[in-house]
Amino acid sequence: MRSTMQDVPLGLGRIMQYGTTAHAEAVVVTATADGTRSRTYGEVGRRAARLANALRRLGVDGDQRVGTFMWNNAEHLEAYLAVPSMGAVLHTINIRLFPEQVTYVVNHAEDTVVIVDASLLTPFAALLPTFETVTHVLVAGPGSESVDLGPLESSGKQVVRYEEALAVEPDSFAWPEIDERDAAAMCYTSGTTGNPKGVVYSHRSAYLHSMSMAMGDNAGIGPSDRVLPVVPMFHANAWGLPYAAVLVGASLVMPDRWLQAEPLVRLIEETRPTLAGGVPTIFNDLLGWVDEHPSDLSSIRLALCGGSAVPLALQQALWERHGVRVQQAWGMTETSPVATSGIPPVGVDEDEAWRYRACQGRVLGGVEARIVGDQAEPLAQDGVAVGELEVRGPWITGAYYRDDDPEKFRDGWLHTGDVGTIDPRGYVTLTDRAKDVIKSGGEWISSVDLENALMAHPDVVEAAVVGIPDEKWQERPLATVVVRPGATVTPEELREHLSGSVAKWQLPDAWTFIEAVPRTSVGKFDKKVLRRAYADGDLDVVRAP
Repeated sequence: MRSTMQDVPLGLGRIMQYGTTAHAEAVVVTATADGTRSRTYGEVGRRAARLANALRRLGVDGDQRVGTFMWNNAEHLEAYLAVPSMGAVLHTINIRLFPEQVTYVVNHAEDTVVIVDASLLTPFAALLPTFETVTHVLVAGPGSESVDLGPLESSGKQVVRYEEALAVEPDSFAWPEIDERDAAAMCYTSGTTGNPKGVVYSHRSAYLHSMSMAMGDNAGIGPSDRVLPVVPMFHANAWGLPYAAVLVGASLVMPDRWLQAEPLVRLIEETRPTLAGGVPTIFNDLLGWVDEHPSDLSSIRLALCGGSAVPLALQQALWERHGVRVQQAWGMTETSPVATSGIPPVGVDEDEAWRYRACQGRVLGGVEARIVGDQAEPLAQDGVAVGELEVRGPWITGAYYRDDDPEKFRDGWLHTGDVGTIDPRGYVTLTDRAKDVIKSGGEWISSVDLENALMAHPDVVEAAVVGIPDEKWQERPLATVVVRPGATVTPEELREHLSGSVAKWQLPDAWTFIEAVPRTSVGKFDKKVLRRAYADGDLDVVRAP
């Protein structure tokens, strides 16, 4: 028996058209050097239509890839809406990749047009000659009307100023009906090992993910919210926050290039966002600033945090000292990205709630997860058995673009490379990346647990733990620690601090104090850099008994 329901495609064009008409009065506010600039969703919708017309004039008439090399701002939102809605594919280029990786992803995706922020012209111009398929460049953002285009034009590409292109186009467009399984957007992984790999989101997956972000067991975004995506729009579509906000009519606050603690706090105090999203580094920096400078963060009802494990000490400090509730989530570029949400179960006491907030959260409805052993055998979801996390669902990729790295997929499941447990309620606790697990004397040591415990010390800003070779035990943990300015901390003091929460045999016996933990292009600890620095003898390592 078939249903009687109409088969109407789920598409980003529907989100765009609905959000910019039903919620035409909502606004997107973009930070500037000396304040903010605003645009209503109604204006954004009309400008998205103008952009679609301009791209048609430049030859985008099918599923060509349109790249963006931009910060989080109103113009980037217009591209988010216009490009997929017209049937083309949005490729958000990670501006923090190494130059050769930017060249690789642009050529691998076969971008034909790239929209670039005027403030990024210098690094972009140096790379433009290496882009083999790009024919046109649109220069957008404040300053684009007067910036010197000579360095771009010398590459032989056709260069157009964004505002000039939009000025001659009508503010309506014949938006097509698009198959919901067609490509809408693509992002590349951060390329920590090998070349970045392309993940192509469908209209259907993006629509369903947007609906999930609005649900109460996830971010619960509604029309009264003002959403601040600090997470870049080139990082897994800013965790889906822009599309979810437009869908429900929540206003957006865009930080543009001002991502340091001081301008972010100033933006928060001026625009009063109710929900913010960013990696732990961002919130750690904010905490350090507001602890030293009286600030008002009271508008933020929820801070979504992910990208790497969120230290419980950071969550408690933001809540207890500044009233900001942090909600941990887990996901990957491959999962659109949000797949779990750290809301504690109903009815647990406060101490138990904090334990749940310390894990990666419950698997969201629509997503399935399991842990498997060394032979890919499913393990018990009892909160005890440890294995590799695998996921599947309607917004989980089933392959990489051009079938790169097919070994990551088996029997319809994505191998995440994360190691941990799942409890009977569906809460995921990750103990490590598979490549970062420390195996000492045949037993696993969780680098994540050690890092979280170290960062609970009042004088520790950051800590990253990696395994180093050991003749007797195969591997032992090396703790790399960043200490607060002016503080003095010894390995012996830190071992004593850890002894209350970590088994004695797991305590690091090698220590090094560094100025900052190296990071990947998306803000995660880059442990391969630390391992290489140790192997090359570049770290001043202290042994503690």
